[in-house]
Amino acid sequence: MFGKKDSENAGRNGPLLTIMGETARLEGKFNIAESIQIECEVAGEINVDGKLVIGEKGVVRADVHTADALIMGRYEGNMVATGNVEITSTGRVAGNIETDSLVISKGGFFNGNVIKIQRAEVAPERRAGPSLLDPKQIAKRQA
Repeated sequence: MFGKKDSENAGRNGPLLTIMGETARLEGKFNIAESIQIECEVAGEINVDGKLVIGEKGVVRADVHTADALIMGRYEGNMVATGNVEITSTGRVAGNIETDSLVISKGGFFNGNVIKIQRAEVAPERRAGPSLLDPKQIAKRQA
């Protein structure tokens, strides 16, 4: 049911944790320090430091905070992604997405609202690297 994939396509922060099992149903609050691929039904709240991948057999009904998301299955809820969100041709989304970049492939379905995050609006604790508003960074740019 649980496994790790070490591949070039793994998430930003290391290997891709995979939850498999079409008949499995998980509910609760999940904090994932790496990236994750979901191939079952998950409900609740999901916080992912890396990339969230909802596989073709995955069904996610949750509020999500993630760096990036790839949706090949079904997603319902509100999502905040500080990076990119892609809805593939098999992806189905019903809900609101707040992101820097949204791509919907031909055949993909999206019903909801999109809010574009400006880079300066991204919460400092969700950002990788120094803040754009950090006084040290401003001083470097002005020098």
